Amino acid sequence: MTEEPQKVAGKRLVAIVAVALMAFFGILVETSMNVTFPTLMRTMHVSLSTVQWITTGYLLTVALLMITSAFLKQRFTNRQLFVTAALLFILGDLICALAPNFAILLLGRLVQSGCAGIAIPLMINVIVESVPRARLGFYMGMSSLILMIAPASGPTFGGLMVSLANWRLIFWATLPIELLILAFGFGAIQQYSPTKDVKFNWHQFALLAVAFVAIMLGVNSLSTAGWLSWQFLGGLVLGIAALLRYVQVAKHSDKQLLKLEIFRNPIFTYSFFAYVILQFCNIGINFELPNYAQIVVGATSLAGGLMLLPGSLITAFLQPWFGHLLDEHGAKLPIMLGSSLFLIAALGFTLMGQRLTVVTIAGLYIVFSIGRSMAFSNTMTNGLKEVDITQRADANAIYNTGQQFAGSLGTTILAALMSSVKGGNLSYAHSTALGSQLAFGLIAILGILNFGFYFVVFKHQKQD
Repeated sequence: MTEEPQKVAGKRLVAIVAVALMAFFGILVETSMNVTFPTLMRTMHVSLSTVQWITTGYLLTVALLMITSAFLKQRFTNRQLFVTAALLFILGDLICALAPNFAILLLGRLVQSGCAGIAIPLMINVIVESVPRARLGFYMGMSSLILMIAPASGPTFGGLMVSLANWRLIFWATLPIELLILAFGFGAIQQYSPTKDVKFNWHQFALLAVAFVAIMLGVNSLSTAGWLSWQFLGGLVLGIAALLRYVQVAKHSDKQLLKLEIFRNPIFTYSFFAYVILQFCNIGINFELPNYAQIVVGATSLAGGLMLLPGSLITAFLQPWFGHLLDEHGAKLPIMLGSSLFLIAALGFTLMGQRLTVVTIAGLYIVFSIGRSMAFSNTMTNGLKEVDITQRADANAIYNTGQQFAGSLGTTILAALMSSVKGGNLSYAHSTALGSQLAFGLIAILGILNFGFYFVVFKHQKQD
């Protein structure tokens, strides 16, 4: 790390920008297809619970790759990871753009998700290794901006591409940009720590993969099979059993994929819980709102995407200030203020859940986005500051794995809730509005729960 306390060297800054741009576009395409779901449901003859796998499958694959991020950092150079991420994005772009049916489209999405799965932890590792501690809050705030603004901007970008041509333009438009990012960053990416010839623990990875996939498949069955179905309960039991087995295996291994001893630190642990809840709500509501606007309000795909743009832009401009608040005043002020705004917006969505308009959604989303962003970015930074520098790569892997898995759960659970209200006398729009209100209510409850997690975090920090 540079000895100069307030400055990042030029070449390192270029590397940070290049990796950040790659991560941004890797995340942007996560949610860019959300506005196309009603169209895909009609043209490819699939249900909402099936089509949402376009986003859920993407996020789940990213989560599985996040598990390996600590291993990848040790085994491969930053440049190798950067190039691999770019090539996976480009290949996925081509498969999706040319996909003749839903199965091939989903395959392309899974390939493309490799970019985000590699680029997100790479971005954070590069920042942590090359930025002075005095500026860490600012740069981590900027990285968190990408993690929040990119998925929020996805529906706007997707809606614009659909209005100009069709959903395939989402992939054709990002292809040349990714090629430029690859050329821009290739020479600037440096290696800040030596690589090691470590072996990958396939047994532990298989256990975690079974756990994540089983839980996701079980939750996905809620909209069709119900809470007491063997599909849901079986997936949950299998997932929990696989997780418990992983914990047992990891305790007796000196090569853990995710180092569980980090959770002995209560500040890290409860910051992590709050962080994944915020991401659950973030990705979930960015799925819910564009579909609500099209199905319930009758808005176009462009309007469904554009209504999230004001909140995304305002949050983008304010994000450096959120990091500055942590650097100057500590974590408590921005986290508690952000959580309060988040909860106010969630309650507004819940109370008005059956009579929202595009304008109302846009207004509430501004408050929601500012609050979520202020709390989200500083929660991760605060948690990482409490971890020993030798464990930060592993803590980063845990944060990013939890973040992506929570996002995939958010999409799946909110899709299930939106489809959960059925009745012979209800129109599809009315039943979707009722289901959406349930989903908004869940977000509000989770917002209240987060205050409890933060209470524990700041209680322990006062004692230090």
